[in-house]
Amino acid sequence: MAAVAVAVLAVVAVFARPQDGAAAAPAPSAPTGGTASPSVPADPGVTAGPDVTAADAAPAKKAKKKPRDPADTASGPSRHTDGKAISYFKQRWAKDKALKRVTDIRTTGKYLRIYTDLPQSAHNSKAAIDLCKRGMEYLLQEVGDQSPVVFVQAKYGQNGNPVLANILGPDDTSCRLSAPSPK
Repeated sequence: MAAVAVAVLAVVAVFARPQDGAAAAPAPSAPTGGTASPSVPADPGVTAGPDVTAADAAPAKKAKKKPRDPADTASGPSRHTDGKAISYFKQRWAKDKALKRVTDIRTTGKYLRIYTDLPQSAHNSKAAIDLCKRGMEYLLQEVGDQSPVVFVQAKYGQNGNPVLANILGPDDTSCRLSAPSPK
């Protein structure tokens, strides 16, 4: 046990003095019959703290992840939510199945982003394309934007909120995702 404590102290001493990169002298070994734990050698640049024991050197348990802010995951309304767009969608398409998949609608710059609870695998799905077309209609008729840009996005996952369908301006009318053609 004393050997483990000495090894731990040597490692702690190295990290306690990063400014000069020099390793501190190893701490003297603990007396064989005593129960006192060894302490870290005094260093004028380091404040004294509690004694380090082998129990302190045990790996820390993984910290629980904090729940993500709705503004980051788009799992619900946030300060970025476009209330006018949500009202328009609810009034215009109240009984629509696709609308029930919407978790938030945000306007960022000139882009309308429609966040859903659809999985990442739902790209070009009927629900995603319907929502994209409705977003385009909203921008054209309510906002008066003649160059609508709409992104319908999947629920938050490893890749953030992937785009499922989009409209990228007046020349794009299909709402379908397409890979750029190789040149």
